[in-house]
Amino acid sequence: MYMDKPVAVKIIRPPDDDENGAMAARLEKQFNREVTLLSQLHHQNIIKLVAACKKPPVFCVVTEYLSGGSLRAFLHKLEKKSLPLHKLIPISLDIARGMEYIHSHGIMHRDLKPENILFDQDFHLKIADFGIACREANCDILSEDPGTYRWMAPEMIKHKHKHYGRKVDVYSFGLLLWEMLSGTIPYEDMTPIQAAYAVVNKNMRPVVPADCPSPLRTLVEQCWSLNPEKRPEFWQIVKMLEQFESSLASDGTLNHVQNLLCHDHKKSLLHRIQKLASISDDSTPCLNPEFYSFCLHNLLVLLGIL
Repeated sequence: MYMDKPVAVKIIRPPDDDENGAMAARLEKQFNREVTLLSQLHHQNIIKLVAACKKPPVFCVVTEYLSGGSLRAFLHKLEKKSLPLHKLIPISLDIARGMEYIHSHGIMHRDLKPENILFDQDFHLKIADFGIACREANCDILSEDPGTYRWMAPEMIKHKHKHYGRKVDVYSFGLLLWEMLSGTIPYEDMTPIQAAYAVVNKNMRPVVPADCPSPLRTLVEQCWSLNPEKRPEFWQIVKMLEQFESSLASDGTLNHVQNLLCHDHKKSLLHRIQKLASISDDSTPCLNPEFYSFCLHNLLVLLGIL
């Protein structure tokens, strides 16, 4: 309990054999980054930061307590049965809206998987665990603590020491969709290392169930495309899922869905600019640092310099 409200406490501490203090230094950096990012995110589909305490070598991140458990625990109770569409679509929308908000702030989660998605008492989902999240403009190298390989984008596995972008989260979302459709974890018959090798060297993806509706299959396959540029942005995913929801409410199928996913780089760029630019009281544009970095990068791309 904290301030008479139930909370969850994440304790971060180095192992006892951390003789030179390298692990402690890395964990302190992780703690500082997680607290900084969470303190800036305020959305109904993002876990709320309540407090943080720092007494090296032990650090604590205090968040709201979500009584519904994790998406992983929920899927496990289904005993390898797929989620019906009337549950899958709202769950997917909660996740996509949370991720759209995160990306609109120039942040990458980098560890999107069922264990890090939690239900509240009203069965709404919130994205949690920002331990390896970072700002896209200045993301550090993940050399020791990568997200789980089964949900990790190929460019993230291959280029842990090189730059990759926010589309790694879209790839992970595609695997999440597949897992809810199939009722099993990705590459269940492989070790995480074997799965990573197959994804990178054989471009392997799980088999989409034969009874998956065509629009949903298209969304899954676009999300886990090998080329990050061919993956949709989360704002596009939200639009598509909202169409799924409307079609489902109409006649219980996805037959009325139109293809809203587009890969027009200019349209995508314009949407991101509008998200990252804020307007002050006197209607004068006030641009945040992520906006400057994002526009510079994309200008260089459009000019063919990058």
